[in-house]
Amino acid sequence: MADEHQLSREIDDYVAGAEHFLHLVAEVSPEQWDRPGLGDWTVRSLVGHTSRSLTTVADYLAEPEPEDIEIDSVAGYYTRIRGLASSPEVTARGVAAGVDLGDDVLRSATERRDRAVAAITGVADRPVATPWGGILLSNYLPTRTFELAVHGLDIARAIGSTSTLPRVVLASALTTAVQAAELTGQGDRALLILTGREQGPISVV
Repeated sequence: MADEHQLSREIDDYVAGAEHFLHLVAEVSPEQWDRPGLGDWTVRSLVGHTSRSLTTVADYLAEPEPEDIEIDSVAGYYTRIRGLASSPEVTARGVAAGVDLGDDVLRSATERRDRAVAAITGVADRPVATPWGGILLSNYLPTRTFELAVHGLDIARAIGSTSTLPRVVLASALTTAVQAAELTGQGDRALLILTGREQGPISVV
């Protein structure tokens, strides 16, 4: 398990990502909610999907600890779910989550943030059960920070926001992306792209 300092850092990064997400939600104008967001998602659905990075943390911590840790790293989580991001089930869950936000999206998103923060306040590192296997909280939280970061960029692009990611959130997401690229056999290509020697794309999700 992670030491107390590492878990504290992961919590701080995650909370910073959640705060940035709320700032973006506050920027969405009423006429933008039904505009294209990402793929088949409207802005509302995209925001709903992103908000699941708040609800899953609280939900999983409320469940009994799994007996086995089947996913042993942050990058390992993404090797488990690789290719699922574009599945019909994920798309449908995003749409449903957007609808569940109701008329006052910012208020609902803030309540989800508050519930997630309450769940991780004062908690020690422990296994949590996900649909893809047990994973330590210290390894699960960076995956949620990654989702908040990547979809935060998606939301900003969809609504024309100039908001940029907090440095700690960007650093966490980049670390996750590089580790996942290496673990999925794309490390060399990722480095070539980052240094301008090749052009993308690569995919870690």
